[in-house]
Amino acid sequence: MSILQTIKDKKLVTVIRNLKPKQVMSVVETLLDAGINIFEVTAESPSFEHSIESIKREFQDEAIVGVGTILDSETAINAVSAGAEFLVSPHLNVEMIKVANRYGIVSMPGAMTPTEILAAFEYGGDIIKVFPGSVLGPGYIKDIKGPLPHIPLMPTGGVNLENMDEFINNGVVAVGLGGAIVKSNKPVDKDELQNIHNRAAKYVARMQEILS
Repeated sequence: MSILQTIKDKKLVTVIRNLKPKQVMSVVETLLDAGINIFEVTAESPSFEHSIESIKREFQDEAIVGVGTILDSETAINAVSAGAEFLVSPHLNVEMIKVANRYGIVSMPGAMTPTEILAAFEYGGDIIKVFPGSVLGPGYIKDIKGPLPHIPLMPTGGVNLENMDEFINNGVVAVGLGGAIVKSNKPVDKDELQNIHNRAAKYVARMQEILS
């Protein structure tokens, strides 16, 4: 199964932001145990390339890992070189899409307006990250899917246990989950890893309910 299809099937993409490589590994192991296997490590995280390399080495086929918050082509190339399987940007980043297409990996450019969403798709984006989801909400997805039903969308920010069903039922192919599961301002100790596991398990169970 392709990376793109796995993302569409699993639907839960967990964002890991501003954590050091050792912390990232502990979080990834915890999330895998809870049933989540798609991870976006953001580019502003310390030594993000090392985190990607470590995840690929330690968890191999268990985990799908990409790099987010890509703002330029250099960062995109570094992410690909480290082994990233998908690239994500918070904005319509044409250079990132070009890098992803050049190396045959999935791209998720960010967009907000209908014009940006259509442009991102026409430039070659595989899934369009609708951002910020907290501002736009699930109703916005329904409005966008009316004239643009063919464009795969993934809201990030503002998705929670209460509204995830509405996002999914309104036609998104996946959801991005950041602070809802992994909180970058919390120390990654034993207690917080348990909290991450508990939060992640709730999202996995809720997604299974929605899709059943």
